[in-house]
Amino acid sequence: MPFLTLSHITTYTYRHPVAFGEHRIMVRPRESHDQNVLDETLTISPQPSDVRWLQDVFGNSVAIATFDKRAKELVFDSRIRLQHNPAELQHVDIEDYARFYPFTYSSEDMPDLLRSIERQHHDPQRQIDTWARRFVGAAGRTDTLGMLSDMTAAIKREFTYVARAEKGTQSPIETLTRRKGTCRDYAMLMIEAVRALGFAARFVSGYVYSPTSREHRTGGGSTHAWVRVYLPGSGWVEFDPTNGIVGNRGLIRVAVARDIYQAVPISGTWAGFPGSFLDMTVSVDISVDPDIVADTGTQTALPLQA
Repeated sequence: MPFLTLSHITTYTYRHPVAFGEHRIMVRPRESHDQNVLDETLTISPQPSDVRWLQDVFGNSVAIATFDKRAKELVFDSRIRLQHNPAELQHVDIEDYARFYPFTYSSEDMPDLLRSIERQHHDPQRQIDTWARRFVGAAGRTDTLGMLSDMTAAIKREFTYVARAEKGTQSPIETLTRRKGTCRDYAMLMIEAVRALGFAARFVSGYVYSPTSREHRTGGGSTHAWVRVYLPGSGWVEFDPTNGIVGNRGLIRVAVARDIYQAVPISGTWAGFPGSFLDMTVSVDISVDPDIVADTGTQTALPLQA
């Protein structure tokens, strides 16, 4: 049960002082049975005139910051102390009726899962469908967890990971055609592929770290993206196609959403002279300290500092 110290700094720089509109910040990890925030601070410079917290439709923690000062630099500095208790793959327990594919979600679950089953991208030539069907056994009954694990491993094995700082995501068909992309491209490809097979899937934004010195995780140094698939009996199960892993070992959830555009870590507006924007940099650092036992009964409020 490791304890983690997480630093996430995002810096926007401008050629001239600019005015800042409302900014939406999603960097606080989600509280759950497998991850618990022990301490947190969020420092924003210049100091906002107001900050309020809310939970969005998916239960993600969102800070809304408004500003009354102009500046040439805008910095969001989030520091988190977290207890992480990741589930092991062998603890994925699937209901008997869903252990083999194909199956249909229960009538109780289906109304709440429908929007997460709907496809988000056009596939007129059924390229995603065809690629997804390659993981379905010819005999007609395919082990559900094995099929999803094989798809996760295939993306890791057959595609080339390419870091990309620019905003935006390739379409799943672009990723499939180019055979390369970022973690968010991989996540959207897998989401569309499993939805093509009738699974409910969601996009996850968060952080990735290497649990031990012997385990290397791709995608560190910035935010990370992966997939959750709903499996009856275990609920939402993590699949990280960038690293080819199943389960949340080394993964810290921050935002869960039906579509990638609902899980942007920081978004907002600015106003100033055209061409004022210079750069945006993101730095994420996570240190693992498995030996320190923290007092999990103490809750610390989130201070906002200049």
